[in-house]
Amino acid sequence: MNLERRIRLIAGTFILISLALAYWVSWKFLWFTAFVGANLAQSSLTKWCLMEDILRKLGWDGSKTS
Repeated sequence: MNLERRIRLIAGTFILISLALAYWVSWKFLWFTAFVGANLAQSSLTKWCLMEDILRKLGWDGSKTS
C-alpha cells in the first residue's frame, strides 16, 4: 500500500471513530472531526501533510528497503 492510500485510510478511520464517539460519548468529539477535515484541506493547498511526515519517520511510507 502506498503512502497516499495509507493517509486516506488513517484520515477516514479517524473521522469514523470521532463521529462514533460524538454520537455515543460527547458531541465535543466533532472538534476532532473538524481538525481532520481542516488538515486534509490544508494539505491539499500547501502540499504538506503532517501525517505523511509521521509515517515516513516511522518507516511506514510503503517504500521497500532491502
